[in-house]
Amino acid sequence: MRTDVLVIGGSAAGIMAAVTAKKHYPEKDITLVRKEEKVLIPCGIPYTMATVDGPDNNLIPDAAVTGKGIELLIDEVLEINRENKRVSLKTGEEIAYERLILATGSKPFVPPIKGVELDGVFTIQKDFGLLETIKNRLDASKNLVIVGGGFIGIEFADECRKGRDIKVKIVEIMDHVLSLVCDDEFCLKAENKLKENGVEIYGGIKVNEIIGDNQVEGVRLSNGKELPADIVILATGVTPNIDLAKKAGLECDVKKGILVDEYMRTSDPDIFACGDCVEKPSFFGRNFEAGRLASIATNEGRVAGANLFELRREKQASIGIFATIVDNQAIGVAGLTRKQAEEAGIEVVVGKAEAINRHPGGMPGASKLGISLVFKAYDGTLIGAQVYGGYSVGEFTNILGLAIEKKMKAEDLATMQVGTHPALTASPIAYQLINAAEDAVSRL
Repeated sequence: MRTDVLVIGGSAAGIMAAVTAKKHYPEKDITLVRKEEKVLIPCGIPYTMATVDGPDNNLIPDAAVTGKGIELLIDEVLEINRENKRVSLKTGEEIAYERLILATGSKPFVPPIKGVELDGVFTIQKDFGLLETIKNRLDASKNLVIVGGGFIGIEFADECRKGRDIKVKIVEIMDHVLSLVCDDEFCLKAENKLKENGVEIYGGIKVNEIIGDNQVEGVRLSNGKELPADIVILATGVTPNIDLAKKAGLECDVKKGILVDEYMRTSDPDIFACGDCVEKPSFFGRNFEAGRLASIATNEGRVAGANLFELRREKQASIGIFATIVDNQAIGVAGLTRKQAEEAGIEVVVGKAEAINRHPGGMPGASKLGISLVFKAYDGTLIGAQVYGGYSVGEFTNILGLAIEKKMKAEDLATMQVGTHPALTASPIAYQLINAAEDAVSRL
């Protein structure tokens, strides 16, 4: 078999790369190979435990690919022959390509804890059958321990408690959940909401051992305390899946991923890569790490797909734009926290504002919305933002991410033009983003 463009990987990055390639080069034959029968919406995985009632309701339809004129193959690529520009499939077939895109994703990081192999201990993967197994196991369990208090950990904690008679505990090695991405005041907002809903949190402590014979029975902490558990979920991060790329001799870094340039080209000019499998340079320089997110993966897919036969787009270094929600408390983060900036030696000024997100406050949907903006002290450039409140937090965070990317200053935000409406936003007098910037201007 021969194709002009071959995409390996069928999740967010692979799909977007293939679709973008077809838009920019409609005359080219494009084929996507993935090994999964069903593809999950990555960010919806925690919600399969309760809100959407199973992984069947969290799928990306095949039509997202086939409906765009792209050929879809369910198979696994075992080897890439760069010299002959061919790949070998598990079924024994070979595919010749003109351009290749690697979108092989990431793998769960499994910490070196004794007992991780016990029955009832799970990592979180984009695996339909695995998620069904976890959901069924939760339905029959009384005690769940989640190791890791990042976004995935707290989202699973919030979801797994819903509709079940189960005790949920989070063990986090940092002092608070979300400590790697939020300043303490925002971490505490998430913790307090989790605790309100019965989730126990053990912060500033690590898991020494997962105990049991064949079946998990509990978790032993570094202070000697034992927590009962008949199911354990490891939410301890991911590592790039570079196995295929390394085997093909492409330049890789074990921790960072496949090395690519600003056009998403690998060390082989006919092979591009995007998504969780590639390195993620930070917008803020080498002292910082960028996360692996579906939003970043799709952005990279749009760049890779457009550049296959003519360089048309450049990938910007990753700012890091996150959002999550616990019960009805949303938290969003863009860029650096105050803590991250100060630890890197950046002197900052922080502006804050809080107000009701409707006017008057008796309007339906009214709730508090607060913003914290982090600016460089020497020139007032925005480098970070954190938001908490209701459902508008996600879009607020996206706008602030754009403001960071465009290097807007406190004065720019304090004088920005906005539209307001009683049923949709805070009052123009109390508009949080502008008032937080104004707060910072007074300190600069």
